[in-house]
Amino acid sequence: MIQRYAFLSLLILCVMGEIQAQNINTTFRSKLTYPGQTMANVWGYVSRGHEYALVGGAQGLIIVDITNPDAPQQIVQIPGPNNLWKEIKTYSHYAYVTSEGGQGIQIVDLTELPGSVLPWKFYKGDGAIANQLNAIHALHIDEKTGYLYAWGGNLFGGGAKIFDIKTDPWNPKYVGKFDALGYIHDGYVDNDTMYSGHIYAGQFAVVNMANKAAPELINTQGTPNAFTHNTWLANDRKTLLTTDEVNNSFLAAYDVSNPDDIRFLDKIQSNPGSGSMVHNTYVRDNWAITSWYKDGFTIVDITRPENLVQVGNHDTYPASGGGSEGCWGVYHNFPSGNIIASNINVGGAGELWVVTPNYVRACYLEGTITNAVTGLPLSGATIQILGSNPNVQESSAINGQYKMGQLADGFFKVRVSRSGYHTFETDVLFQRGEVVFLNVPLYPTGLVNLSGTVVSYNTGEPVDGATVWLYSDASSASVTTGMDGTFSFNNIIRGEYQLAASAPDQSMGILAGLGIVGDTSVTIALHPTFRRDGDNDFLQQSVKSLENPFTHQTTLQYQDMAENTRLEIWSIHGQLVQTAVLAAGKGEITLGASWPAGVYLARWIGGKQLLTQQKLIKQ
Repeated sequence: MIQRYAFLSLLILCVMGEIQAQNINTTFRSKLTYPGQTMANVWGYVSRGHEYALVGGAQGLIIVDITNPDAPQQIVQIPGPNNLWKEIKTYSHYAYVTSEGGQGIQIVDLTELPGSVLPWKFYKGDGAIANQLNAIHALHIDEKTGYLYAWGGNLFGGGAKIFDIKTDPWNPKYVGKFDALGYIHDGYVDNDTMYSGHIYAGQFAVVNMANKAAPELINTQGTPNAFTHNTWLANDRKTLLTTDEVNNSFLAAYDVSNPDDIRFLDKIQSNPGSGSMVHNTYVRDNWAITSWYKDGFTIVDITRPENLVQVGNHDTYPASGGGSEGCWGVYHNFPSGNIIASNINVGGAGELWVVTPNYVRACYLEGTITNAVTGLPLSGATIQILGSNPNVQESSAINGQYKMGQLADGFFKVRVSRSGYHTFETDVLFQRGEVVFLNVPLYPTGLVNLSGTVVSYNTGEPVDGATVWLYSDASSASVTTGMDGTFSFNNIIRGEYQLAASAPDQSMGILAGLGIVGDTSVTIALHPTFRRDGDNDFLQQSVKSLENPFTHQTTLQYQDMAENTRLEIWSIHGQLVQTAVLAAGKGEITLGASWPAGVYLARWIGGKQLLTQQKLIKQ
């Protein structure tokens, strides 16, 4: 029987700011509160320029116009089974609602929105399962093929029940099932490939559903906490995200491009150490939007699925820690970009939140840790981004590799440590959407000696009174050569060093990237003027560095500069730190005030031609 129903439940609109924990890259817009009624999952629908929140209230489907996110307006609540569990999906201009409370699949025709009189009915099965559909835990719609998949419930041990809704969305037709692996809690289907979440088996399955009467199981894969709740396919159609609905759980990513060889990529927690429980994850472009119960919801950059980085969050619930209270679900795909989220029960009332996100890219750090003496990979090294908030830390894998990242950009000190090895530190410039590849050879503990001679490049004669600087990422020291041009640094730790020398009326000599594993002797040659090797004398004629090395900043003076010459400053890690287009003719530019100590490369480029380059050192 078709019923038409218009109903407004009691609600309270709250527009005050939240009092929850710090929210990052999200802005609170509004909140609707429903006393005496819990909220389950949410979905979205767009029609005639209006955006609608479809909310699974305990007493039935609630439809709210959120076109103005600061003043949402409830349209109607369609009565349904009075039950906590509600799941909603849409196809064409229809909403499909399921519940553990029974009565099969509720179908609501949304055509007349924003009107409040909407046709609806319950579908309880046809054909081989006529009138047998009752409780259904969740559902998914394969929009490419027009089939609805019902998960859990009373039939086939909770396996998948499949219905054709493409032919007639108002009158589904039962076409098949998949129950070979038992109960399915939730899942995702893309163009007849099913990724079913088998929560009690702790795994997801990849199933070919092209033949609905004879599904073909391709492979299964366990998930980090062995309680696979929800799956969602990324837009690249080769990365699958999963959640495990237990305390201290993870959002995980898998490469399913070859279903016969599924590969785990990475996993991430909202609040490591808090014991929080993840629930549902969805994908918008290159971001995963995930409900985390007591943590509200998070936004994770999944552009590099092997290196998941959280770049936003919004805490919708006043408590924290483990347990399944708080944010049940989120909807992510409104044209406006706004997000809706549901709180199950706060002080006896369910809640609908409207939040505006700011989607930003993560900053990445990846590389390999090796033994500097043997060159072999080192596992178990700790890599830390000092000053990161929250603290970002990773351990190198068996192959020495690590992958990590953070939201904040700018210069940060990175520390790499491992028992039996000298700790390595360096400054890294983090930039949004950019990957810094930092390969670190760790040097075994122990002290060595470095000695050498400073000579004139032209004559080979020793240089008396030259200043020699020795730099590592953690320390620096200087000495003066004697009459024979010799110098020494004794009892230094093994490691990588930068060695520079200069003398009055002489240019600088630099030995960069000097790996010292034992007692070492070197020679540093000083040019009489600034120049590079070979016959390029541009630097000799046109550029003068007033101070190198320098403590705070340095000034480069130039003359005879061609129009549109570009100066680029690169860090020792190959990152572009600063660029400038120099005025033609004569001028100067001051650099380095905001740089951390280290070695930099200045490059002068005219048109597409590299004119020359020079090392700059900041103490």
